[in-house]
Amino acid sequence: MKASIITIGDEILIGQIVDTNSASIARHLNAAGVVVSERTSVGDRRERITEAVRRAMRDCDIVILTGGLGPTKDDITKKTLAELFGSGMRFDRSVAAHVQRMLEARGIAYNDLNRDQALVPECCTVLFNAHGTAPGMWFEHDGRVVVSLPGVPFEMEHLMTDQVMPRLKARFALRQIVHRTLITSGLAESMLAEKIAPWEEALPDYLHLAYLPSPGVVRLRLSAYEVEGESVSQEIDRRFAELQRLIPRHILGFERATMQELVHRLLSEHGRTLATAESCTGGTIASRFTALPGASAYFLCGVVSYSNRAKSDLLGVPAETIGRQGAVSEEVARLMAEGARRIAGADYAVATTGIAGPSGGSEQKPVGTVWMAVAGPRRTVALLKQCGTDRGQIIDRAGAFAIALLRDEIERDLHPDTEESAAGE
Repeated sequence: MKASIITIGDEILIGQIVDTNSASIARHLNAAGVVVSERTSVGDRRERITEAVRRAMRDCDIVILTGGLGPTKDDITKKTLAELFGSGMRFDRSVAAHVQRMLEARGIAYNDLNRDQALVPECCTVLFNAHGTAPGMWFEHDGRVVVSLPGVPFEMEHLMTDQVMPRLKARFALRQIVHRTLITSGLAESMLAEKIAPWEEALPDYLHLAYLPSPGVVRLRLSAYEVEGESVSQEIDRRFAELQRLIPRHILGFERATMQELVHRLLSEHGRTLATAESCTGGTIASRFTALPGASAYFLCGVVSYSNRAKSDLLGVPAETIGRQGAVSEEVARLMAEGARRIAGADYAVATTGIAGPSGGSEQKPVGTVWMAVAGPRRTVALLKQCGTDRGQIIDRAGAFAIALLRDEIERDLHPDTEESAAGE
């Protein structure tokens, strides 16, 4: 069973917004055993939409569109689909009543443009949108299903969950696709592949392994297509259990687990506290922790000491040390971490100082050079990393490496016999 996803809107093509809808729809479809064979974006042009839908229907059983269902003149998806399927339009009173109630609750006048949102193709089944004014639409033609959804992400998400997926499962006999993802940290992709090569070679033919690297982590995804789900899921669990025994120090968790979530859990469960002192990462590390529910139990404070004066005045780093060693140095990183730990009264503090670019580098300290340090109850450790050449990439990677170093120190304190470091590799 194959599907095509089509996103509609000039704003996507010019980069004004990021298309998150396709990824969400693809996850829903894959979980139900539908293979997404293509994802396409087209502008607000009738001929482009028509061409994309016709092409998708030739190759796929299911076509899902998002966007172009609003009340303004540039929202043409509804009329285009009516023309494509040779259908007239009808006025849906239930949609009209819903739109009017929503607008009145928001203090917005109900005008002709809003009233026209209740006009739908005669040949479609209306999918009630409880969270917005644009209804979804379900079409069936020559054995194919075409679904048109609003472009607003949370409206689309509710319709996919509440209406589209139950209808697809009832309409088609779907065989399962199984994906499971293990998150690793501390080994570059090539090093990881070398370390787990015997495990990978022993995988059965029907399991497909993919390496998905990103800053600080490598995701390992095992997939099986059109299978009996329960037995395959159990086999994937067994294979990942073998891998956990092979590289136990490099496992973060499954699916969307992150290093900060692991540290969050360690700090919460063991009653430890944390502070941050950031220069080049500009608060990135603090924001990753404070975005997690329950962070107030352990996160005490964060200092963004971007200037040398702030490093001295707020964290107690001697100005002469900065002058002698440079702000981007092991000694300054250590003193920043120790200063943050001292002023916050925290069990642990993590610090970063580096050159995020695009200017400011030198032959000795090129752009991307970052020193990071963690001060804990027993010691202070520092780590030097080259984090890339792009400013955003450098900040992202530096934050990831620093949090991994923090994880190493917490676990080393909890398990003093542990020697292997995830952050340092």
